Amino acid sequence: MAVVLVVDNEPLQRDILKTILDGEGYETYTASSGEEGLKIVKEFNPDVVLTDLKMEGMDGIELIESIPGEPFEPSMVIMTAYGTISSAVEAIKKGAFDYLTKPLDKDVLLITVKRAVERAELLKENLQLQKALFDRFRIEGIIGHSRKMVEAVEIMKKVSSSPATVLILGESGTGKELVARAIHYNSLRRTKPFTAINCAAIPENLLESELFGYEIGAFTGALSRRIGLIEATNGGTLFLDEVGDLPQMTQSKILRVLQDKEIRRLGGRDTIKVDVRIIAATNRDIEKELSKGAFREDLYYRLKVVTVELPPLRERKEDIPELILFFLKKYNQEFGKRIKGIDEGAMKALIEYHWPGNIRQLESVIERAVLMCETSSINLKDIKSELRFSQGNGILDFDLPDEGINFEEMEKELMKKAMTKAGGVAAKAARLLGMSYKTFWYRWEKFNLRSPKKDTLS
Repeated sequence: MAVVLVVDNEPLQRDILKTILDGEGYETYTASSGEEGLKIVKEFNPDVVLTDLKMEGMDGIELIESIPGEPFEPSMVIMTAYGTISSAVEAIKKGAFDYLTKPLDKDVLLITVKRAVERAELLKENLQLQKALFDRFRIEGIIGHSRKMVEAVEIMKKVSSSPATVLILGESGTGKELVARAIHYNSLRRTKPFTAINCAAIPENLLESELFGYEIGAFTGALSRRIGLIEATNGGTLFLDEVGDLPQMTQSKILRVLQDKEIRRLGGRDTIKVDVRIIAATNRDIEKELSKGAFREDLYYRLKVVTVELPPLRERKEDIPELILFFLKKYNQEFGKRIKGIDEGAMKALIEYHWPGNIRQLESVIERAVLMCETSSINLKDIKSELRFSQGNGILDFDLPDEGINFEEMEKELMKKAMTKAGGVAAKAARLLGMSYKTFWYRWEKFNLRSPKKDTLS
């Protein structure tokens, strides 16, 4: 039930409005002055305040200016005589939702109050969404007590309240976008947009129009103006994932955004001022790209004002049990399951696995295990097909030689064998190794392995 407060120093007017609004199912309170109305607002948090403009003591505009915005600001509707409409317009500039002229028309009154209630409900939903996002992406909620994760979290806490650009480094699947969102939702920009774009996933000829927008006639098929992602994110945060894949021309334009805080739409003449914080991420060795001339040095140093390095999961194994419990709870809720935990053998296997796909792969394994598990706890048989373990004790069934092994060479051989078994189909080879296609292809190129035919990439 929506709550409406009527503030008017005329008793008859208050009574009439209360009778009408009560009859429509609203919970209605009344006040004879602005001061009394302010007390009721603080006590009952009404959705709508219907107030007279001219009152002794605190008038309607002063009441608007005095109402606190927490826990949320009600929709203010001003009632005014015809001769003071200019004052009502001034009230709207001060934050009023709408105004009504006296004598009031019942139908207009009810329509206006209904719209004001809808606006208040929308504001409440937005606040609840913002709170949910803040709770979900709060920095303190990031899982990990390993040394490297503690260091990363400390940097995130310090940088969130600043406007500095951030460069997040880490392998695919380590949670770079999660970190970017956490920084955004713990910053002063949290109520503004967060926009993520994968620079490697959009063809070069489309990337600039996505980022900067375009004017009519900028190119064939540009039949209307389009606002780009940077302009649409004004006031918020733009996350450039896989920034190492940005084309050279786009790199120079992003540099201009960082230096001059302005953009120009494709085909446009005028520059447009923008206030956008940029957070970038990459799994590439950017300094290696610099030496090859593939990435602009000036852009690199603009992006890495602050650097957050995320360790691969194989280097933070002490965090795996906590991550498993988090995903177990998540997918219990999602699938309506009541799995209580994970047995010792399965936990040992998960901790000892090398996790080429990092946290993303771990989540996928737990998701499938929860879905398929038919007992009260996850055991080794629920996960071993995903991890490609032997039938032995749940880990690779051989002893390490005294001189050790070359893990990178072993990984190369496994990838080549998987590609052979998959008939040259990279996506299938990735599945055989429990990797995402993106991770598999990144590491295949990193090792400079012979590329399969183009028609075998999927």
